[in-house]
Amino acid sequence: MDNQVDKYIETINIITGSKQLKVFGFMKIFLPLQLIIIFFNINVSAQSAYEILQAVDFFNYTKLERGEWKLSYKETEIGGSPYLNSEFIEGSVYTNSKICYVGIPLRYNIYNDRIEFQTEDGTPQVMTVPEILEKAEFGENTLEYSVYKVNNRIKRGYFVVTEKGDATLYSRPRVIFEGAKSAEPFKAPEPPKFIRQSDEYYIRVGMKPAVIISKKRDIEVLFPEHKAEIRTFIKENKININRSESLTELVKFYNSL
Repeated sequence: MDNQVDKYIETINIITGSKQLKVFGFMKIFLPLQLIIIFFNINVSAQSAYEILQAVDFFNYTKLERGEWKLSYKETEIGGSPYLNSEFIEGSVYTNSKICYVGIPLRYNIYNDRIEFQTEDGTPQVMTVPEILEKAEFGENTLEYSVYKVNNRIKRGYFVVTEKGDATLYSRPRVIFEGAKSAEPFKAPEPPKFIRQSDEYYIRVGMKPAVIISKKRDIEVLFPEHKAEIRTFIKENKININRSESLTELVKFYNSL
C-alpha cells in the first residue's frame, strides 16, 4: 500500500511540478485517491483554460501595420467590398499560447486574406503575424489560420470554420478585383469594383493540410478508412459538394464514426 501511494505522490509531483506534497511525511498513507483525482483535474483544467486579457494588451502585444490598400485606387473609388464584414465587429482573438484577448474590433479582408482590427483611436491595423493565432471570433464567424494544399503546394491562409471536429469543414470566401472599364459606344464607363465569388470548401482531417473539395472523389480520398460508409452516405443523402449544409451533414457523419 505504501509503495502504491508513493507512486501516486510521485505522479502528482510530476504533474504539478511541485515537491510540496512530500511534507505530508508519515501522513501520506492517508492521502485519499479522490484528492489525487482532484489535483489532476485542476491541473488539466488550468492547462486547457485561456488567460483573459483586454484589447489594449493585444495592441501592445501584436506587431502593428496600417491596413492600407494594395491597389492603386482609393477605397472610395472602388465599388463592392473586399470584406467578409465591412464594419468592425467586437470580437476575441485566441492565441496558440492560450491567451484570449477580448473586446477587439475585427473584420476580415477576403481580398488580402488578412484579419484587420481597430485600435483605440479608430485606426485600422492588420494582424501581421497570423501564425500566433488559434482562432478569431467576431459576430457569427470563427476564423482559423490553417495550412492547406493546392496543386500539391502547401500554403497557409484564413478559413471560416463551418463544422469543427476530428474532421473540420472550412469555407474560404473569395473576392476578385475587376479594374475600371473605359467607355464604349452605347456603353458608359465602369468604375473598378470588387466582386464576391462563390465560397470554396475545404476539409481538414486532424493536423493534415486542409484539402479543397471540388468533386466527390476528393471526399473518399480524405477518409480511406471509412470509404464504403462515406460513399453510401453521399449516395443516400444526395450530398452536394457545392452546398455548405450538405457538406456539414457529411462531416458530422464522419465525426460520429
